[in-house]
Amino acid sequence: MRNEWEHAHTDYTVPAQRRIPASLAESEGEWRDYLECSTPNGWLIRSNAMTEMLVSGKPMHLLHTTRSIDAIRASRQLHVSTGCLVGALYCSPLTSQRGRLRPHNLGAYLLRTKPSFTPMIFEVTPDAPVQPKGIDYLHLGTIHLRTYQRYQSFLTPAENRQLARAVPARVRAAAPFLDLALLNAVGRATAAGDFIDQLADAVAHVPFLGYLYFEVLSEYLMLHSTSPETRACAQAGELNNWLYKRLAFAAVDTMDALFDLARFSPRHHRLVQLIERIEPSLASGAAEYVRGRLSHLFARTALDPSQDAAAVTFQDVELSTLQNAAPGLIGQVTFREIRYMDRYPQLYHCFEKAKALEAWDYWNSEGIPTPFNGILPKGEIGINPVYPRSTVRAWTAELDDKGYLHPADEIAADFAPHLASWWAPPRLREIQNTTNNPREKSALESRSSMSSHLSLINGASA
Repeated sequence: MRNEWEHAHTDYTVPAQRRIPASLAESEGEWRDYLECSTPNGWLIRSNAMTEMLVSGKPMHLLHTTRSIDAIRASRQLHVSTGCLVGALYCSPLTSQRGRLRPHNLGAYLLRTKPSFTPMIFEVTPDAPVQPKGIDYLHLGTIHLRTYQRYQSFLTPAENRQLARAVPARVRAAAPFLDLALLNAVGRATAAGDFIDQLADAVAHVPFLGYLYFEVLSEYLMLHSTSPETRACAQAGELNNWLYKRLAFAAVDTMDALFDLARFSPRHHRLVQLIERIEPSLASGAAEYVRGRLSHLFARTALDPSQDAAAVTFQDVELSTLQNAAPGLIGQVTFREIRYMDRYPQLYHCFEKAKALEAWDYWNSEGIPTPFNGILPKGEIGINPVYPRSTVRAWTAELDDKGYLHPADEIAADFAPHLASWWAPPRLREIQNTTNNPREKSALESRSSMSSHLSLINGASA
């Protein structure tokens, strides 16, 4: 169990250390060297303001935005959310400058796009320098699978039969692309445009591919951008988060109603158009980058490290075989299939609290009061709610006309080891059917508002 959580974390201040499947054309270390040394902003992977803040051991200031400040005051409790940080309060860094707190560019984005939310300032004083280990949710597949197998009895027989049918059916439907990705991962490159089109089609069958697709493109944009905006972020020691935010909302019309990367699936022609709108000079290289990078990451996140990527196929393979050969993929598919079940609002705490407890135990043993999203150190950082050796203070915040934050009223609230309530997303096919129907789109937006409401029960903030 501990090895699985170690495998899901990345420390960019040390060489790559994960075991990976055999026959891959590039190692994780070779990719790391390329990203750090051959991209305009690669130096920020190792030397960024957030990492420096963590390893300093000094008090950290973090920004969180919430709709539920009154509930927090009344309950005197703070709950945490799941998502990319598993079980932490989602925040972004603040930098002290002449007695004022400057938001990270991710925080500035949140302040601009969430005007109805109340900003909060958290001061976390660690007991020692923090290990700069970030959790990579793309590597959580084996943990998802093990959690399902452990708590399988919580599902009805009909639900378990549904999973037993749906998971292999999804993999079989996407198998031609999954095999194509492994073919590219072992060095047998195929046409980039055709790869992107097949990837886009496969997302409908295996939604995890939409997450992988989006994260690879986000990495591409943040590391390769040379715009004045990105250069200004780099001077502050930050990767530019605005790039992938623009990408997500431009790619999916209703992403503002429900941010769900299972819907991220632009085909090649559309991909080129999207990148041209964001930074034209990057459009021509996007497809080739996705082909190489996504294929490598897919092999690493889907397959067990003991496997030979050149020998694995996803076509006409039994589920039990796939669970041994590709536990990461089967775990990701199973996790998302459970999320689409009608009973998921009831099952949510059973499955997600089990993972959060393990994550909290790992972070406590590793000395991590503030875990971050480790796909890249881009500024998504959280607060571990049960870290016993740090102190945390909280205030509401006031934003001045220069964009700086100032503490206002101190909040008397403690972290509770509980997850915020969460509403299950509609099935992918339901969302696809709403995109061209204004009446259904309105209904989706109403359900999204309900989602926001439910995620804030009992002072919890999403």
